[in-house]
Amino acid sequence: MVRRKLHFHNSSLRDLASPDGTPATASDYRIYPTYRRTATGTFTGDLKVVRTTDDRLIFPYDGAPMIGPFETALEAREAAARKGADVVAADLLNPER
Repeated sequence: MVRRKLHFHNSSLRDLASPDGTPATASDYRIYPTYRRTATGTFTGDLKVVRTTDDRLIFPYDGAPMIGPFETALEAREAAARKGADVVAADLLNPER
């Protein structure tokens, strides 16, 4: 399995608004759901959520919960995608700076 490398710009001085000044929306986030196989043969969801307006990694954070375990890879990936949507919705309500 090939792991994607995400490159982030150091842009901590930008605010949460889009370049044209509009507030962040759900389309301003990128969700990367995938899965990992564990040593016991089950699958766990693996997730990265990035806010594109300031290139901030929103998930995973220190102490983030494990997503799973699940019996199939599809279940793990779908759970990771649902978790990503939940993270985006929560960040839109209360943006982390």
